[in-house]
Amino acid sequence: MATMKAYEIGAANGLDTYRLVTRPVPVAGPGEVLVRMRAASLNFRDILLASGQYPFPADVTHLSPLSDGAGEVVSVGEGTTYFAPGDRVAGIFSQSWQGGAQVADAWSTALGGGIDGVLQEYRVFHQNGLVRLPDHLSFEEGATLPCAAVTAWNALYGLKPLQAGQTVLVLGTGGVSIFGLQLAHAAGARVVATSSSNEKLEKAKALGADEVINYKVHPDWATEVRRLTGGRGVDHVIEIGGTGTLAQSIGSVNIGGIVSMVGLLAVADAPSMNPMPILTSGAVVRGVLVGSRELFENMNRAIAHHRIKPVIDTVYPFEQATKALQALAEQRHVGKIVIKIGD
Repeated sequence: MATMKAYEIGAANGLDTYRLVTRPVPVAGPGEVLVRMRAASLNFRDILLASGQYPFPADVTHLSPLSDGAGEVVSVGEGTTYFAPGDRVAGIFSQSWQGGAQVADAWSTALGGGIDGVLQEYRVFHQNGLVRLPDHLSFEEGATLPCAAVTAWNALYGLKPLQAGQTVLVLGTGGVSIFGLQLAHAAGARVVATSSSNEKLEKAKALGADEVINYKVHPDWATEVRRLTGGRGVDHVIEIGGTGTLAQSIGSVNIGGIVSMVGLLAVADAPSMNPMPILTSGAVVRGVLVGSRELFENMNRAIAHHRIKPVIDTVYPFEQATKALQALAEQRHVGKIVIKIGD
């Protein structure tokens, strides 16, 4: 029996919990696809899972981590019609969510949390759980798309589609925010980006940010957003902080604007929030759980048309997966951290 290498989370007690194991190479059944994984990328969610802080049910003892991966089709099972050997593909985050509104089992079918992830040399997917990669992207670049890029796309297009000439606020320079910046810039929107690092803000400007705010210099950054927009506020906010930043995000939005909550990075010692600004502004505050296969495919068409290249900070070899996770926790990166799988 052929074997492969795979990572498992194991004890889920810290950032060094990953363990490298040997597993049988799986076989594609009816309607399934065997993919040789070539690259995977990390998200903040992976820190929560490894450290036992994930807020959703997950039996991680023998769970392979990471939701975001790309590779090539090796073989297909009987009745598979969407893919053929040699196709370059990426898995969708929630394997059951094909299109439309979020499905009830979106969390329980999420790669690397509800079900086995992609940090392994081979993985079987149902054909409905994959999309083709844009031709101009490498496997490493394609591996950055399933969570961060689709989340940004959903934030900008999933409820009230972004229009050219509107203004988008992105918080920080992590994966979702950088994709939000790139996608909004490609759509002809004005982009305001925040960070505590002037060096990161310069990188954001190079990627198309029209205005930047150092929130250490401007701790009341909502006021600065208002100033930069002539008092109007922004049309979309990609909100990654949670309770620690939500009040300022709402304070930054235009009447009827949308605040898309995609993360919970700033929750410690957060003050209670006055809901009155939501009422007076008519703002929409919505939770975003990545997105469907349909959204992924729509986004890929835009990425292909605009020839958008994902921003990769560092690529680690497969044997240094733990080091990659620790680098993510240090938050010195801009864009995505990627792990290369195989040769």
